[in-house]
Amino acid sequence: MGNTPTQIITRFAPSPTGDLHIGSARTALFNWLLARRHGGKFLLRIEDTDFERSTPEATKSILSGLSWLGIDWDGEPISQRSLQTRHKQVVTQLLDSDKAYKCFSTKEEILENRESAKKSGNSTLFKSPWRNADKSQHPNEPYSVRLKTPEHEILKINDKVQGEVSWNNNQLDDMILLRSDGTPTYMLAVVVDDHDMGVTHIIRGDDHLSNAGRQKLIYQALGWPVPIFAHIPLIHGEDGKKLSKRHGALDINSYAEMGYIPEGVINYLCRLGWSHGDDEIFTTSQAKSWFNLENIGKGPARLDLKKMEFVNKQHMSTVSYKLIEKYFDQYLINIREKELSTSQKLLLNSSFGFLKNKIKTFSDLLEQIRFIRVDRPIDINDEKLNILVINNKNLLKDLTPLLQNVNWTRDELEILLLDFSSSHNIKFGELARPIRIILSGKSHTPSIIDMMTVLGREETLSRFDDFC
Repeated sequence: MGNTPTQIITRFAPSPTGDLHIGSARTALFNWLLARRHGGKFLLRIEDTDFERSTPEATKSILSGLSWLGIDWDGEPISQRSLQTRHKQVVTQLLDSDKAYKCFSTKEEILENRESAKKSGNSTLFKSPWRNADKSQHPNEPYSVRLKTPEHEILKINDKVQGEVSWNNNQLDDMILLRSDGTPTYMLAVVVDDHDMGVTHIIRGDDHLSNAGRQKLIYQALGWPVPIFAHIPLIHGEDGKKLSKRHGALDINSYAEMGYIPEGVINYLCRLGWSHGDDEIFTTSQAKSWFNLENIGKGPARLDLKKMEFVNKQHMSTVSYKLIEKYFDQYLINIREKELSTSQKLLLNSSFGFLKNKIKTFSDLLEQIRFIRVDRPIDINDEKLNILVINNKNLLKDLTPLLQNVNWTRDELEILLLDFSSSHNIKFGELARPIRIILSGKSHTPSIIDMMTVLGREETLSRFDDFC
């Protein structure tokens, strides 16, 4: 990575105006992975200077989303709002060193200046008349503070993803550092905070690329080292257009409620714009040992929910059952479903061996284990299903004594049911349908043999008795 600092320090700096967006989650993930791979620090800063839109609830939701993913941070989260005194100190420092100046131009004057330039066909870039004004001429009026952008220079940044990017300083105005109401701007606050936090690497969306150039000017004016920038392409929808609500869930909490597991989401987010050879499915530990900036792609990644489900399915079939049980308990709480009883948990444990390769999310699992969670006597809401059971009562009565004496293993049950259907001149499916309804109340379930094996002889026969 070239002249890499002795300790890598990254940060994630969300605005607490809503839940943790999937794009923001990926940004946090990449910063976290880079820090963890190199034994560095991953810091969290809440950019809560938007007093009208920032809420404690949004902050809590963002932290919850990060925690659910397993993304931990070093130290306590920092509130940008609490650092405004420090931001103003830096502005004073820039004024004292003549790197910035007080601008008394009003909004109306700036607008009038731009309209006049537009009509005459000139550049609408605002050039403040106060840039080189004698301080003795300063009126006793409100003012903003602007940075003195070096003129006639080429501004360059060497981005780890985008490569070399340059701007002509003549095309840049003197950006505002401090507003006329005394509040620092985002541009200034970000630079000061990143410097004071010791941030060495900044990974963020490429919609901030132009900000990087402007922020470099502030770093240079203060004589501070410039962090290493890596601006990653934004996530698009499957149609290649900017990601929006029509493309599916956008916040991490929604994916948790849809039944995804953290390992699956982490894996998928990594693959949205980053690669490690041909590796498609990998653990979070592997991601932490592999992640680098060099393998981040320059093109926008596309959110593919089917692919996301596939990746999640692979992890659901491989993570420990202990984790599955923990995640599933939380999932039921999130969707306000009744928790599993102790006996139901035992049945789930017995079922998961044959279910894990069939489910993509906990939503699928919940549907597959309805036969475990159903209350007896089972109420069949579908009239057609009820009629089907009634029409097969005699058949099921004939089967019951055979089930009472069979060796209760999956193989022996399968042999018995196949022989029974053959001896009664019916297809196996014709026998399976009423049994499926009796055991679960549903027409779509795991195989009847799997359900019978899990439920055991006593519970299976008790459900037969309820209907027969």
